Amino acid sequence: MPSGDLQGIAQKAKHMSVEEVLKYLNVDPKRGLTTEEAKRRLREVGPNEIPEKKVSPIVKFLSYFWGPIPWMIEIAAILSAIVHHWEDFGIIVSLLIINAVVGFWQEHKAENIMEYLKQKLTLEVRVLRDGEWKTIPARELVPGDIIRLRMGDIIPADVKLIEGDFLTVDESVLTGESVPVTKKVGDMVYSGSIVKRGEMTGVVVATGLHTYFGRTVQLVQSAKTTSEYQKLVINIGNYLIVLSLIMVSIMFLVELHRGKPVIELLRFALVLTVAAIPAALPAVLSITMAIGAYELAKRQAIVTKLVAIEELAAVDTLCADKTGTLTKNQLTVNNPIAWDGFSVDEMLFYAALASKEENKDPIDLAVLGAVKEKDQLKACKQVKFVPFDPVIKHTEAEVECNGKRFRTAKGAPQVILDMVKADEKLREEVMKKVEELAREGYRTLGVAVDFGDGWRFVGLIPLFDPPRDDSASTVKFLQRNGIRVKMITGDHIAIARQIAKILGIGTRIHTAEELDRAKGHELIKLCEEADGFAQVYPEHKFKIVKALQEAGHKVAMTGDGVNDAPALKQADVGIAVSGATDAARAAADIVLLASGISVIKNAIVEARKIFQRMYSYVIYRITETIRVLFFITLSILAYNFYPVTAVMIILLALLNDLPIITIAYDNVKINRRPEKWNIREILTVSTIIGSMGVIETFLLMWILINYFGISYRTATGLALIQSMIFLKLAVAGHLTIFVTRTRGPFWSIMPGKWLFWSAVGTKILATLIAVYGWGVAAIGWKYAAFIWVYCIVWFFIEDITKRAAYRFFSWEVEHQRHKAAF
Repeated sequence: MPSGDLQGIAQKAKHMSVEEVLKYLNVDPKRGLTTEEAKRRLREVGPNEIPEKKVSPIVKFLSYFWGPIPWMIEIAAILSAIVHHWEDFGIIVSLLIINAVVGFWQEHKAENIMEYLKQKLTLEVRVLRDGEWKTIPARELVPGDIIRLRMGDIIPADVKLIEGDFLTVDESVLTGESVPVTKKVGDMVYSGSIVKRGEMTGVVVATGLHTYFGRTVQLVQSAKTTSEYQKLVINIGNYLIVLSLIMVSIMFLVELHRGKPVIELLRFALVLTVAAIPAALPAVLSITMAIGAYELAKRQAIVTKLVAIEELAAVDTLCADKTGTLTKNQLTVNNPIAWDGFSVDEMLFYAALASKEENKDPIDLAVLGAVKEKDQLKACKQVKFVPFDPVIKHTEAEVECNGKRFRTAKGAPQVILDMVKADEKLREEVMKKVEELAREGYRTLGVAVDFGDGWRFVGLIPLFDPPRDDSASTVKFLQRNGIRVKMITGDHIAIARQIAKILGIGTRIHTAEELDRAKGHELIKLCEEADGFAQVYPEHKFKIVKALQEAGHKVAMTGDGVNDAPALKQADVGIAVSGATDAARAAADIVLLASGISVIKNAIVEARKIFQRMYSYVIYRITETIRVLFFITLSILAYNFYPVTAVMIILLALLNDLPIITIAYDNVKINRRPEKWNIREILTVSTIIGSMGVIETFLLMWILINYFGISYRTATGLALIQSMIFLKLAVAGHLTIFVTRTRGPFWSIMPGKWLFWSAVGTKILATLIAVYGWGVAAIGWKYAAFIWVYCIVWFFIEDITKRAAYRFFSWEVEHQRHKAAF
């Protein structure tokens, strides 16, 4: 069948019957397509995806020569050519090209990492091929594929529904209508919409660009979110740009008044401005975040939005699901209790009939595994099945066994008791037993059967889900590091208290009823003081998150179901746990590929490391701008000569940017408290260190002029002083990296090998340039050794001063906390 025919049905399938669609697509609804036929169709129609618009690598590379900073460098190069400073021209052009190459390489690396992360989150779908249900990537779907859709799925293509009771579908992504619509056999459901309730089978009629969604808007869109870090860095960048322009303008006007040539002065001013502006800032930001996301992926946590890394570092409250996150989600049936004359085997048989093995639900699998007579189950056929959802809290099936039809159900005991219209005595007996089991940590299912004369209560199935081996130690670790864990579960309050007690979370557990009764400040206080919540519905999660945020907390929330999506979106960091529905994964900021809370711990630790690297970079960048900009400007005003040449400024900018890129790989120690930006601390510490840099460089120049007797009034003496100042700024600048990267002594954390060797390598290169006079005046090894010793002495002084500044801030924070406590 040609591809035109395959996709030709897309427009008219809505008005065709199920039989006509199946005939047109030449597919057997009981066996699906063969693997070979599916491969042939995939070759003809292409993958089921919306092609992303790719920018040519050449265009992307050339874009690095376009923009305010490249323009200033280019103007500086043109002015160098006008005044015939060809050596300067060559170095400035080289800087421009190197900046473009480094920026292009960093962005390319970041894009590759994000592509890797997207592949890890590939949408998968259950498809009938060769008569067997298989799970395949959604991009491999073709028209004619028979697929299974259930609650929480993002519909992967345009589908004609052919079997099942109903689907409740959220089509707001297509129509903007927020109210879900109900679909039945013969109806169409469209790519990108979300299944809110129900379970049905359908046949794919359109894929990729031929879907309704593909014809209107791209499925995958990049969310352009500005995080607190990005805002901070942008503001600091703007601050440094304004500061640079003010200082350079003062220098320009004074020197113009002194009679300096306009072109020469303009060239120097442009170069100085370029050196002072944090040109490497975007590259450092993107690669630090991207590499951090890659490290998180190796720890089985996939970041869907890079800004979530910074938010995760600031989290102080983790609302964690009990089942599957704090516990193993490996349910076992223990001592079932039959009722009303039924045997235990009969009860388990009826419960198994209300289960579906292919759904891989842990409760269903536990019940099916407990049935002794497997052959008896095979003799029965499910005519109709209603899957579990958090609203109805039970599963239900209509079955046919040996020609006899009846209904079975299993679910929350209180729901089953309502179904059987239990009297007060039965309700009291059952719930008393449920509470006894709950105190021992058992989750209990009720079972009911209806032979046509009304529902009858069959019995109780106690299920035990033990805590994970690492949960208690992980909770303790998080608590030690300033994060309070609050357990959230739909289970009975007694079970919640028992598990919370075992894990060391606490026993102040509140129910959904208490949450519903509390309002305003009372609700906020309840949520803050609670150790956990039991018997909650998904909508309560949203209420809990909102209340905690209103109390000033940064909240991470775990979830797995379609109804968890609002809470995941509301949370500062939404975390979709392993096995979560497509809808939950789409709403989350982080998706876990492995089960358990230790994955979350690893993600938080890594996020705090990334935050520390970014914090260090911000302090270093402000420090260097103050050191270079203020020294050069003030020395020109005071001494009436350029302490370094334009070429030296370009070299300094290049030598400083190369090591700082590697800060993304640096070793750090995590803070024991949630991270947050302290702009006052950042500006104070960087200003102190930067000002010391200005003082030490002025002192060096005074020593060279007054102690060594080098005159800046002669061309030779001036060139010698400029080379030594260049070497001093290069060596001291790189040593400053090691000062700003720690709060304690510089030796307290071993630097990453990439950072260490790039800094050492560029310092050696700067030394060789100055000693042998590569493009500058040669100073020889004697002066070079003196400058190294001088820089190292001041390096220790700066480190001591930095530690004193941080101690002051720590004391001030503790003092403020102490005052607040009283």
